[in-house]
Amino acid sequence: MKGFRLASALALAFTAPAYAQDEPASPEVAHASVEQLRHVIGEWEVVTTFYRDDGSEAGDFSGTYSFAWVVEDKVVQGISTIPEFAMASGILFYLRPSTQEIEMVSVGPDGQLWTMTGPMDSETRETPMVEQADGSTIKLRFTRFNVTPDRFESRMERSSDGGETWVLGNRQVFVRKEA
Repeated sequence: MKGFRLASALALAFTAPAYAQDEPASPEVAHASVEQLRHVIGEWEVVTTFYRDDGSEAGDFSGTYSFAWVVEDKVVQGISTIPEFAMASGILFYLRPSTQEIEMVSVGPDGQLWTMTGPMDSETRETPMVEQADGSTIKLRFTRFNVTPDRFESRMERSSDGGETWVLGNRQVFVRKEA
C-alpha cells in the first residue's frame, strides 16, 4: 500500500502507450505539449483523495507541488510533498519531439522510479507494468482534466491486468498558489 500511495501521490496527471514516429511532431502538437509544461510552472496547493479497491474514499491529504524550468520549453523539474506522510518526491517532465512523446518520471523515498509516457497531444500518461515487492504487477494511468489557468484536476487509475480493466486510485485537485 505504501508503494501505491507513493505512486498515487506522484500523479501529476496523465497517460497513453508510448509510440515511435519517424515524423517530428506537427507545430500544433509541439505547441500544445509545450503549453502543458508551461502551465505547471509555479507553486500549487494540492488535495489528493485516495480510493479503496471498492471505489469508496479512503481519505483526503493536503500537500504541495512546485515546478520550475531546467531547460525552458523542454524540461521541467518538480517536488511533491505530503506532510501527513512525511514524504517528498522528485519529478521530471520532458518532451521527446522525435517520438512525439511527453514523459514524466518520479521517485520518492522508497527509491521506486515511476515512468509515465504518452503522446504529446494528450493529457494522459501510462506506466509500463511494474513488478511490486510482493511479486504483484501494477500499471498506472494518469489523466489531467478540467484545466484552467490556475487550477486543474488529475486522476490516477491502476490496473493489475495490463490495462484491460482500471480502478480509480486517486483524484487530485491542484490550485495555483497566489504570488
